[in-house]
Amino acid sequence: MSNLAAYCPPVNSGAPPPPTSTNNNKRPPPTSSSFSANNNYPNEAEEDDEQPTELKRRCIDYHTPAVLDLTSRLYRKSNRRSHALPGGSGLAYPYLQCHTNYIKWMGLPLGEVGSSRGGDPIPSTAFLTHLAHVTRAKNSSPVMCLSWTPGGRRLLTGNQEGEFTLWDGINFSFELIMSAHDTSFRCMAWSHNQNYLLTSDGAGNIKYWSPSIAPVQSIDSHDGQAIHALSFSPADTKFVSCGDDATVRIWDWAGRREERVLEGHGWDVKCVQWHPRSSVICSGSKDNLVKLWDPRQGGCLSTLYGHKNTVTKVAWNDNGNWLLTASRDQLIKLYDIRKMKELCTLKGHHKEVTSVAWHPIYETVFASGGMDGTLIYWNVGPKGSEEPAVKIPFAHDMAIWDMKWHPAGHLLATGSNDRQTKFFARNRPGMKQGLDDDGLEVADGGAYDNEIIQAEMELGNHVGIVIGRRGATIIAMQRQTKTKMHVDQIRRVLQIEGTARQIETVKKRVGALLDRVSSDNEDRGQMGGGFGGF
Repeated sequence: MSNLAAYCPPVNSGAPPPPTSTNNNKRPPPTSSSFSANNNYPNEAEEDDEQPTELKRRCIDYHTPAVLDLTSRLYRKSNRRSHALPGGSGLAYPYLQCHTNYIKWMGLPLGEVGSSRGGDPIPSTAFLTHLAHVTRAKNSSPVMCLSWTPGGRRLLTGNQEGEFTLWDGINFSFELIMSAHDTSFRCMAWSHNQNYLLTSDGAGNIKYWSPSIAPVQSIDSHDGQAIHALSFSPADTKFVSCGDDATVRIWDWAGRREERVLEGHGWDVKCVQWHPRSSVICSGSKDNLVKLWDPRQGGCLSTLYGHKNTVTKVAWNDNGNWLLTASRDQLIKLYDIRKMKELCTLKGHHKEVTSVAWHPIYETVFASGGMDGTLIYWNVGPKGSEEPAVKIPFAHDMAIWDMKWHPAGHLLATGSNDRQTKFFARNRPGMKQGLDDDGLEVADGGAYDNEIIQAEMELGNHVGIVIGRRGATIIAMQRQTKTKMHVDQIRRVLQIEGTARQIETVKKRVGALLDRVSSDNEDRGQMGGGFGGF
């Protein structure tokens, strides 16, 4: 505890301390932040001509903000927010401002909620727009599901080949890959006591695993059909599964046997989840219905008819009162089961919604992923909104099949059909990465040009060049320019939708691409003519 003064330096009462001046001739000291680069700087006594230290891999370390939150609890007043400046004596904390010197004052989301007894929590700290790292294993395949290990030290992913991949949760390094199932992964779920892991695949197989990822038991069920979801009961004595055989099945954990089959859906059951504290099960199906079940009696308690297409995900809020449902009709609905009433319908996705996840700390915040790779953060509830809080278009190139929050709430891991696993984190103070106005210049009058217009661009014989192999070129250009693009192969034109500035950028990039291709063709023609004359 001798180094705590470096993390929590006392300041005088009054105005918050200004950013400290930096000397370019000296190496900066490491800052305490969830974005520390984990570099070892040499001592000031060392000579400048010595061999520089080896730079280590960038990481996101949550231990320093955790120490900051733990030590500051002794000094915070109950009627002050976490970053307010208390009057009188004691340890003071400045307001977070848009400057990198305020990184060291960033605590964990848990500390934000715990310190806001007299005020409201700040949900914006849970909008993770900073792309911290992208992982992709060798000979990779689409990532179908993922889960943080107990404590959040590692991330476990399951791919379409039935393989486990283990990644370090701090520096994101590869640790392990092993074969787990004979067919594609479908889902994985940890027990509440974090003693066991359940996984399922596309051939109706359920496996038990220990925390050390050692196989314990294997069960075949659902008539060999794919099992899409698993969920534990609050006491971990039962678990529930659903599959393409249109049934929901309840299992005894210790006996490893099937207890009850819940029938009532008319088509494949795509999702299921047990209530966090009660004997209620929620399931969603390809028949567009959401059903609530009584696992003790085996009957259907209620049916929700809110969606017009396949229900892809259901998620209970930890408060036990809110139920979130997502569907291929591009809608997300929030229900209050105390009144069996729909609270709101959330519209923000332009393709089907493939994944949702509630924040582990803020009960009003959740994230959703779409078939087009869009990632959206929402803040609902009495003080929330039905509009997206933060939208990250093209966070992935393809569908986001699964997403999981770190237990501390400062990281979000997403797995996609583009074979990549991405880690999103909080922005540093002073950064604008992921915000709507990122990369845009200020227009005349000081306002941003946000009017969406449409335009076309002639492609001629270069349609295939713009599309790229398997659409890679046009997908990457959409993600970089934040526009919508479509190639009309009959008319041979590129259709663009976005702001005037975005369209101008797209035309410049496509024009440069076509000019480069044309010049390459001319060079080849000249070389061919020269050799022919020779």
